[in-house]
Parts: sequence; C-alpha cells; structure tokens
Amino acid sequence: MTITSDGFTFQRSLGGISEYTLEANGLTVLLLPDRSTPTATFMCTYRVGSRNETTGSIGATHLLEHLMFKGSERYNDSLGNSLNQYLETIGGNFNATTWLDRTNYYATVGSEFLEGYIAVESDRMRRLRLRDEDRRSEVTVVLDEFERGENQFGRKLQQEVYAAAYTAHPYHHPTIGWRSDIEKVSIARLREFYDTFYWPDNATVSVIGDIDPQPALGLIMKYYGGYPRAPRPIPVMHTEEPAQRGPRRVQLRRVGQSPVLLIAHKSPAATHPDYAPLFVFSAILAGGNGKSSRLYRALVDRNLATQVGAAAGFHRDPSLQVISVTLPGGGNLAEVETVVLSEIERIKTGGVTASEIQTAVAQLRARRAYDRDGSFALAGSLNECIAAGDWSLYLTLDEGIQQVTDAEVRRVAQTYLTDDCSTTGWFVPIRPSGG
Repeated sequence: MTITSDGFTFQRSLGGISEYTLEANGLTVLLLPDRSTPTATFMCTYRVGSRNETTGSIGATHLLEHLMFKGSERYNDSLGNSLNQYLETIGGNFNATTWLDRTNYYATVGSEFLEGYIAVESDRMRRLRLRDEDRRSEVTVVLDEFERGENQFGRKLQQEVYAAAYTAHPYHHPTIGWRSDIEKVSIARLREFYDTFYWPDNATVSVIGDIDPQPALGLIMKYYGGYPRAPRPIPVMHTEEPAQRGPRRVQLRRVGQSPVLLIAHKSPAATHPDYAPLFVFSAILAGGNGKSSRLYRALVDRNLATQVGAAAGFHRDPSLQVISVTLPGGGNLAEVETVVLSEIERIKTGGVTASEIQTAVAQLRARRAYDRDGSFALAGSLNECIAAGDWSLYLTLDEGIQQVTDAEVRRVAQTYLTDDCSTTGWFVPIRPSGG
C-alpha cells in the first residue's frame, strides 16, 4: 500500500519495499514492514567506497568508517550518550562496513528503541567530531587489521589479482588501503572526504521490520529533514578500465601449505542484462551447485583440489568473475589450471544441460532466500543492491535468474571468459627458512 506523507515524494513500490525521496535534501528512503519479530533494522548506505578514493588517501573511506564511531556533536562519550553507550544499554546489534562501492552503518534494535537509534545515527551524518587524536588511535586499529589481511594468503592473492586486472579503474586498490596512506593521511584530508560525500543526497536509509510506514517517515523527517543537500555536486567517478589486450599473470610466494589458483575474467556490472546468466554459469561451474558442479567433479572428486568456487563480482562498474581452487599440499597448479580452462571450453562449445540450469537456479534461489532471513540479513542484501546502483535488483535479479537459458549461459561464457581478458593468480607455498 502506498503511503503519502508531507515532505516526501513516493517513487515506486516493489515486493513490499516502498521508495520515497525526502524533498528537502534528496535523501532516498526505503521502507519494508515485517511484523515477524518485534525488532527493526535501520541502515544508512552512503554511495561512497574505495572506488571514490584518489592517490594519497587510499583507505580513507574505511578509516573514516572507524572515526564515525568516535562521536558526534550531540552524542559522544563525554556526554554519556554515544552510539556505543546507547546500543549497549538497549542491547542492540550494530556495526558498519566499507566496500568498493559503498559504506553502510546499521543497527537492529527493539522497535521501541528505533527513534533513539535514528537520532544518534542521523547526527553523525553532518555533525561528526573529527579529531586528530581519534585518527591516531584508529590508525593503530586499522593497521592491525591490515596486517591480519597481509597474513591471509587467499585474501592477499585476490588483492594481487585485482591489482593486476585493473590498470586505470580504482577497483585496483584494496578497500583497506595502502599502508603508507593509512599511516599518513591527515585529519584535514579525512574532513575533506567527509564533507564531500556524507550528505543526504548521497545516501539511502532503509528501515525494515516492525514498523508503521507513516510514523517511520515522520522520524526520518524529524532527524534528517533539517540537513541541506550537498553544497556542490557529488563528484562522479568517471574512469573506465581500458580494454584488456592479453592475459595477465601474478604469483604470490609465501610460507604456507596449500597452493591456491585464481582465474579472473572481466565481467559486466551488476545492472547489466548479462549478469544473471553469468551468475548461473558460475554456479554450474563451481559455485552454488556444490558437489554436482563441474569443477567439483573434475577436481575434488579426483583429489586434485580440496575446494572450488566461482562468483561474478556484484558491483556498480564492470568487475571480475573469479574462479578459485584450493589444492592439497604439494598439488600441481599447472595441471589444475589446465583442467579449469578445459571445463570452461566445454561449456563454450557444448553448453550446459537443462538439468544443470534447473539445479543451479534452485540452489541460487534457496541461498538468496537464506541470505534474507530476518531484517538484518535482508538489509544486508538490499545494501549491496543499493551499492550496485539499483535497489530493485534485490527482486529483479531473482526473476532474471529464473529466465536464464542454455544458450545464454553458453553465450556469456564465450563473451566474457576469454584468454585476452583473463588474470591468473598462483599462490605458491614456500617452506619457512630453516625448514
């Protein structure tokens, strides 16, 4: 049912989700009532991520995410009413995440505490206290996180593959940033970043759960309605990755036990019509089909690998379809790579069966349904669609998956999984010195 409310323009409604625009400042609002539990999830998604960073401030989005928990003008530790203090009092679950295309802040609380959370969350949109002493303390925390990532060879290999696959587009950069930028970025630079991107017209708030739409819109008007639009247009990231003209390879050599193979190919943005068939292709090859997937049968059943996976990047700009294989200790990377490439060629030339598509679609739908179990999980799934550029993908992608045909799977394999658009990464374990 469409709700009208003074100060809001109704945009559309799909699958029970209603979209509104706050007329005063362009804030996008998504409402989804769900009475199954007496809780509500409130999430604020800013359309800024590591794709919006420039040299000298790589990692600024993530560091700023940390600083957003240091308090605002009206809500901070010294006043005894900070976000942490409030949520600990009412028992809410809260956090934030940063990724390539977005940053989001969220909490799940008893519905009677929703207004209290909105008051605190809204205040840090434009009244954040950015202090250098907080920057220094959080740099230590972020560097610890950085070091943990450096010691996870699978994650590090993926960073190396992305860095080789992208030469111009900022997906090249790891979201956590480069060590030197983390250590040296100034509070003034972070303030500039905050004042550039943290505005209502660059954000979407989603309210999901035990809510009445009309009062929920009233709370958003109360706490966000006084903010103006950004004083200058939000900068547009216009860099496009140039066409790749040949295969690229990287190799990571670290102390470890299990070799890892990654094969990435340039793939379309999440909003592209080819995303759905590529999603199904990934499931058939090594993703959602589990033990029935082609690479599981070709590699794991033959003891050439212990784990296989495949996924198409779900992002705002063209991304990577990544195939991953973990080998047993002493496994032969060259042999496994040959098997993976031959399985891709089999799909290109012979296609896939109706049974494979049916199984893949059923498993993908089941997994996506599981990922939406509860208001918190639902908000997380919706968040990624907002980041990709269209929240309605939350619904339309499911419809697209169900319509995928054998011909489409074969076509996208032929179109995107080409040698000239590939980047291959090997993790080659080495023995520790003295071992």
